[in-house]
Amino acid sequence: MSLYDDAVLVLKGYEDQGQAELRQAYLDHLAAHPDGMWKACEAGHVTASGLVIDPSRGRVLLTLHKKLRMWLQMGGHCEPEDTSLAAAALREATEESGISGLSLLPGGPVRLDRHPIPSPCNWHFDVQYAVVAPPDAVQEISDESLDLRWFAYDEVADVADESVVRLLEATRAGL
Repeated sequence: MSLYDDAVLVLKGYEDQGQAELRQAYLDHLAAHPDGMWKACEAGHVTASGLVIDPSRGRVLLTLHKKLRMWLQMGGHCEPEDTSLAAAALREATEESGISGLSLLPGGPVRLDRHPIPSPCNWHFDVQYAVVAPPDAVQEISDESLDLRWFAYDEVADVADESVVRLLEATRAGL
């Protein structure tokens, strides 16, 4: 199965959490753009991200994004070697956190977040997963980050934007 086909299946099966209209916009985008999984699609493209959580300590790992200078979850563009959106989210979380042994929270994506990006592309259609860190996780900063830091659940709203706060809420509901 192609990554495109996987994305369509994942989105069709997504329990929308009140996001039915947004989910349909993702599906419409992919139907109109067979290249909609890739960064080269100027109309926008699907991305995959993962919020790294440590439920035993009630905390999340956020990255201070180098370009955006914002505290965000790990994530990014799909790559040709990705076999699924879930695999892309897990790869991005592992690469950007430096933590081995991460695992996805079962049940598929926890949220969708479409946000504008600078030209030449217009949109990121982000499919967001929850990623569980092992108890002994030690993070290592990547080239894409200015910093990596663990934040207690109740600190996230003070440092991150609403999209990250909503992702954390959906993740905690999934636990």
